[in-house]
Amino acid sequence: MDYLEICRVYGRLERTTKGLEKAEILASFLGEIRDEPELIYLLQGRLFADYDNRELGVSHQLVIRAIGRAAGISDVEVVKKFKKFGDLGKVAEAVLGEEKKQMALFSKKLSVEKVMENLRKLPTMEGAGAVEQKVGHIVELLHSASPEEAKYIVRTVLSDLKIGVGSGILRDAIVVHCFKPKDLEDKKVCVQAVQEAYDKATDFAEVFEMACSDSLEKIKLEPGKPVRVMLFPKAKDVDDAFRIVGRPAAFEYKYDGFRVMINKEGPQLDSQGHQTGQGGKIKIFTRRLEEVTKQFPEIVEYVRDYVKGASFILDAEAVGFGAETKKYTDFQAISQRIRRKYDIGKLRDELPIELVVFDVIYYDGESLIEKPFRERRKLIERIVSEEEWKIILAKQIVTEDAEEVEKFYEAALADNQEGLMGKNLNAPYKPGARIGHAVKLKPVDRDFDLVITGAEWGTGKRAGWLTSFDISCRNSSVVGGRWSVVGDLGNEDELLQIGKVSTGLKELRDEGLSFAEMTDMLEKLVVDVDGKHVKVKPEIVVSVQYQNVQKSPTYSSGFALRFPRILRLRADRGVDDVATLDEVAEEASS
Repeated sequence: MDYLEICRVYGRLERTTKGLEKAEILASFLGEIRDEPELIYLLQGRLFADYDNRELGVSHQLVIRAIGRAAGISDVEVVKKFKKFGDLGKVAEAVLGEEKKQMALFSKKLSVEKVMENLRKLPTMEGAGAVEQKVGHIVELLHSASPEEAKYIVRTVLSDLKIGVGSGILRDAIVVHCFKPKDLEDKKVCVQAVQEAYDKATDFAEVFEMACSDSLEKIKLEPGKPVRVMLFPKAKDVDDAFRIVGRPAAFEYKYDGFRVMINKEGPQLDSQGHQTGQGGKIKIFTRRLEEVTKQFPEIVEYVRDYVKGASFILDAEAVGFGAETKKYTDFQAISQRIRRKYDIGKLRDELPIELVVFDVIYYDGESLIEKPFRERRKLIERIVSEEEWKIILAKQIVTEDAEEVEKFYEAALADNQEGLMGKNLNAPYKPGARIGHAVKLKPVDRDFDLVITGAEWGTGKRAGWLTSFDISCRNSSVVGGRWSVVGDLGNEDELLQIGKVSTGLKELRDEGLSFAEMTDMLEKLVVDVDGKHVKVKPEIVVSVQYQNVQKSPTYSSGFALRFPRILRLRADRGVDDVATLDEVAEEASS
């Protein structure tokens, strides 16, 4: 396929903000790639499946160098145009335009396959000479590209297509193309089926291929490949928790750590079911589907030594504690372990963790997500041998007595944990869903998890740091425990600003989350510059405390947080985890 064909689709998508229209555009194009399902990744500006953690490792500076080299101009000239356009894709389109006019008659058409081949090589380039190799592969594509193609090549390299296609819109396009639903009710059923398949596979190519052959039921959980975790709404109090999950219910400590899915791969089998390899490899994934096995070697040891089974997927929490005091610490104290790839041994000693197991969704070749929670809990009680400060089960009571729950709640808070989880004993496990099978019960702290979408450079003693941060919620709602069908709310993947926050960070690095540390993280994500203000890719999630929520025409959400303050960085969370507009509106009306 000519790359220009997919670029024309990008152009149509970029020209509309309507989610339903985007889904229709994509649906009509999917027929062109049914025989090459992996090309679906490009529709989100990706090269690999969502579960695949390979990164291209190309900075804005390298792209500037590649554009300059391809166009025969200096990096300084490219930067000047970047400041004008605020988009390196448009810079590439502009500076390569004149050259391409002269070469049009002699140029060879660029294929989608060639673009994917070159860009998929980038993560493999390491060591001496890797930078030049990466630039060379990008320049090769730009030399063969038309101005329009150059724009989208650059945007793909920077993981920012600017066409507004999130996972919900792509999912709905698959529904429209593969199932052609008759009405809204039929569409909701199909959306749920495709979403459930995606939550297991985390791979749109596989989902697309199976949907085209009406074989979504063939998609199974597979240890070694990350799965989306089940999410939990908040309950107002103990009575509200019972109302949602029923009586009796299980109540467990809500640990102040970070969520991990522990995978142990089974032995490898051939097509006849005969064992061909040992298996037993243990992998650790965060709720963002990032593999962090290397960062937590002790979890691998604990699971290998204290959990029975040939293959499994465990849902757990890694909780920090003081090496000397043996007291639990909060998430912020150990969050740096998620991001660090070096000095692991030193960090392990300084910031030890205890693994708290609270669910199992796959065991020895069998998916357990349809099994009731009470059965899954009994299984982890059988297979996990508890060892204090290494691996334990979540502390739990099963009761229908509100007073007993209140006492258990107080004990959890006294033990430096966040609160309780209330769980329906008969509920299945729904990957990626937030449907009330379980709820979280925390003290009345007014805070939302929100994503940073922009920032402003400081002045005076804070000069050199980004110090004022644009914070946004998600414009989406839930229908039957799943994302709404596109069209109910327009573009469901749109992020809506809910305010600016400039307090809560420290001025010195060793005092906690600092302006300098936040600046380091955000500078790598800048996609647009307008004077002192920068727009950033929405990847950094923070918990923001506030006094109340009020209506406001100033921000795109229609709401504003009064007296917002950053409480903590949520390195374990992504855009899918941030508060929705519905949740904000509900808080405003309470």
